[in-house]
Amino acid sequence: MRSASITLPTYDRALNYTGQKPRKSALVKRRNFFEWLVLMLSWALLLAALSSPQLVGKPEMKVKTSRNFLIAADISFSMAQNDWVIDGQKARRWDAVKEVMHEFIEKRKGDRMGLIFFGTNAYVQAPFTPDLQTVAQMLDEADVGMAGQMTHLGKAIAKGVAMFEKDTIETKVMLLLTDGIDSGDDVLPLDAADLAAKDSILIYTIGIGDPGKSGSDLDEGTLQDIADMTNGQYFLAKDESRLAEIYDEVDKLEPIEYEEMENRPVTLLYYYPLGAALGLLIFSAFVGSIVQLIRKASRKEGAYV
Repeated sequence: MRSASITLPTYDRALNYTGQKPRKSALVKRRNFFEWLVLMLSWALLLAALSSPQLVGKPEMKVKTSRNFLIAADISFSMAQNDWVIDGQKARRWDAVKEVMHEFIEKRKGDRMGLIFFGTNAYVQAPFTPDLQTVAQMLDEADVGMAGQMTHLGKAIAKGVAMFEKDTIETKVMLLLTDGIDSGDDVLPLDAADLAAKDSILIYTIGIGDPGKSGSDLDEGTLQDIADMTNGQYFLAKDESRLAEIYDEVDKLEPIEYEEMENRPVTLLYYYPLGAALGLLIFSAFVGSIVQLIRKASRKEGAYV
């Protein structure tokens, strides 16, 4: 379609300056279907990139600590008695206790665990920590006699109460293991248990050994009283298999109830449509330049002919 041209006051001056001759009409090249298709697709891809598409993955649950769980284990000389069995072979009580305790610690993911070993005195082997591998390592490093040869239950409970007082988590559970009778006179077991009850510390007591056999010093009455005073429970472990069952029972009594922190991994996808749009435009420009070169070459050939 032809139309009148726009009159410019400097038109003649521009012709003189450039040296070009005016033509009767100029042809404005219209875009073909391929060019319109490229433009429309590029525009759609740019809009898709601006919408910021995302790929949301499955929610991941992270464990948040909910309680302090303290293990207070007796490592007095009596724990060296070779009257337990591991894999069909005679073993020390302490070695059997450690083997089963490792499995128990691995199951307590979600708790901050601590270790106290006691004999004549009570020592903090591992402060409260969610790093259960460190707790297991500290357990491996302990051996019979490191805390003395006697059994002072009162000191062990009092040390545990002091550990709980320094922490802010409200749920407090103590697991007390011993195979002997309290031989201390400075801190009585029941007095220490009363302090634990006032601080809302729940104590599960585990007696190691068979009180019916000769040579056993296990004081079941005191362990039962400690558990009753703190709303806990007393268990008797005569062998390794029974100790493993007790740990399973404690797991049921104190199930892992942690708060779940939901994390949804998000992957941004905007660069895919953006890259496709840029690639499409570059490809279109490349094809257009090739077509123009072909046309110019064909025109030159026609002119020579």
